[in-house]
Amino acid sequence: MGVGATQTDNRAPPVSGPRQWAALTGIRGIAAWFVVLYHLRMTLVDTMPGWYIQMTARGYLAVDLFFILSGFVLWHTYGERMEGIDWAGVRQFWWRRIARIWPLHAVVLTGFVALALALAVTGRDTSSYPFADLPLHYLLMQNWGFTRVLEWNDPAWSISCEMAAYLVFPAVALVAPWRRLSVGGLIAVGAALMAAIWLYFAIQGTRKLGFDIPQLGLMRCLLEFWTGNILRMLWGHWHERPGAASAAWMALFALLVLSAALELPETLVWPPVFAALIMALALDDGPIARVLGGRVLHYLGEISYSTYLVHYLLFVVFKLAFVHHIGSNGAPAMGLGHLAGLVALIVLASVVLYHGVEKPAQGWMNALPKRWRAAGRPVVAE
Repeated sequence: MGVGATQTDNRAPPVSGPRQWAALTGIRGIAAWFVVLYHLRMTLVDTMPGWYIQMTARGYLAVDLFFILSGFVLWHTYGERMEGIDWAGVRQFWWRRIARIWPLHAVVLTGFVALALALAVTGRDTSSYPFADLPLHYLLMQNWGFTRVLEWNDPAWSISCEMAAYLVFPAVALVAPWRRLSVGGLIAVGAALMAAIWLYFAIQGTRKLGFDIPQLGLMRCLLEFWTGNILRMLWGHWHERPGAASAAWMALFALLVLSAALELPETLVWPPVFAALIMALALDDGPIARVLGGRVLHYLGEISYSTYLVHYLLFVVFKLAFVHHIGSNGAPAMGLGHLAGLVALIVLASVVLYHGVEKPAQGWMNALPKRWRAAGRPVVAE
């Protein structure tokens, strides 16, 4: 639901009911596969052309799109509800977010535990799977500065950071005077957040958003998540304004041209580029939005969380089972047949996990508070 207001306090006009942006779901699916191809790229150096390797080497940036989009969607769904929320409502919010992300994470992480045990039994290297850190991973706290390297299910670092963003979201929504800010004020806050992303990484001496993820990933997530919150507030002002979608597309194009011409650091380029893209898709119902919101891409977006979490486990197991040739770069080398087989396996596993674990577990956990209440037990989430 939107950010309700009157005409006298500079707030956005009310937006009716929950709304789905099919194109945003579709772009989420594409982004998930960019992360997959990023992880696969080094096994394809001898198989794929150089331009493909260079393109997929930037696949880690898709996570930044996820963070901004997550903040956008979460404010759309919960921003209005946070006004005047009590402690019971905060607990309910947290419970629903845990139900959304934790069950599938726990299942996939348990798959990694089984893999690590199998490697240990067969005398293979298990240094990427430190059992001492396993509680942090099950609690989704592993990327809160407690570890020095990515371990277990590498992509789950971003889920750990998302969990932190969920925990602070009610406070951010309640404390700051968002609903009293004008459009200019919101733009200023959004610009400050994106400048803070660049500054935060510049202080660390890097131009790369993917630098030192275990230590810098949490703030990267929070700043981009909050940028997504601001973006959704701006959408509340602009979604009925004629020409807003065209302006967003022009801003996106201008940012891309400017960044290419000036060779700006990715910490300064990609957050505003992704913000402009999300805004353009959320405002537009033209051909690009219709393609991204088509049945196939929309479904890939629906199952993208399963794709994102399970692909790394399947990649590791697939290499152990089927990839025995070492390429020119010293990494295991996959051919096109390997690639096709692994992609098919990831798609199949994503479908099975989405329908067999992710959605049923989410529904079961969300129903627990009602069952506890009916049974006369203390209710922790409502």
